[in-house]
Amino acid sequence: MTAGQQAARALRTFGSDVASGFFEICHSGLALVGVAVILALATLATRPDLRQAGETELMTWLRARQVAALGMVPAPEAVDRATAANLKDLPKQQAALAYWLSRKYRVAPEPVGALVAEAYDISRRTKLDPTLILAVVAIESGFNPFAQSPVGAQGLMQVMTGVHSDKYENFGGKLAAFDPVTNLRVGVKVLQECIQRAGSLQGGLKYYVGAAQLPDDGGYADKVLAEHARLQQVAAGRSVPTAPPAVIRTVAPVPAPSESAERRDDPDRVAAWTSS
Repeated sequence: MTAGQQAARALRTFGSDVASGFFEICHSGLALVGVAVILALATLATRPDLRQAGETELMTWLRARQVAALGMVPAPEAVDRATAANLKDLPKQQAALAYWLSRKYRVAPEPVGALVAEAYDISRRTKLDPTLILAVVAIESGFNPFAQSPVGAQGLMQVMTGVHSDKYENFGGKLAAFDPVTNLRVGVKVLQECIQRAGSLQGGLKYYVGAAQLPDDGGYADKVLAEHARLQQVAAGRSVPTAPPAVIRTVAPVPAPSESAERRDDPDRVAAWTSS
């Protein structure tokens, strides 16, 4: 064998030894990693507290990264708290009411859709017409869930929260007055009690507005019943204008007292209403 052949053979042997050693090292390293992973999983399986702590740390890190990227705190569950409904998912009658109310009171149709659906659900339990419930909301607050009178009537149906705080206990307390669905449920309960006490719808509305002991209710019941009639027509599929006909005035108009001034600003009238 020549010297060149011997050198080549030596190099091949050296290369083979190096490759074998590298394989052994990598194989052993992977085996160690595998053993470490198995031990870690076994530890986590027997120590749920460590697993929970690890998950918490990981979620905290991921949330911090997301906040840094977005510049705001994300809240994926916010959609579950929103009072809104896709009108395409509502029955035709309810969708028609939601669209009409949305146009008339200049509010988004999706939140109104959720309230219309809730009014129909409440109606099945209380036997009150859902369009009557919606008419009271329209006259009381114009579908503003954050409305408040100077004497403390709050929310969609302008319930006297301080007086009817017991009705809010099952909803977490008085602040629930500003949750639209809760205010609707409590307001309907108050309205139902007023109608039962008066023995008639007209009389119940007079109680509801706090005018039970007064000669008249300032036209409140007539406003509610007129809106109720319009909503019944909308629900029946008829075309109903969202604005009253234009009136040509020949003299300067005299501002009429608002419903809120009629009831909410007079503590005696409020007391008469809430004494029920």
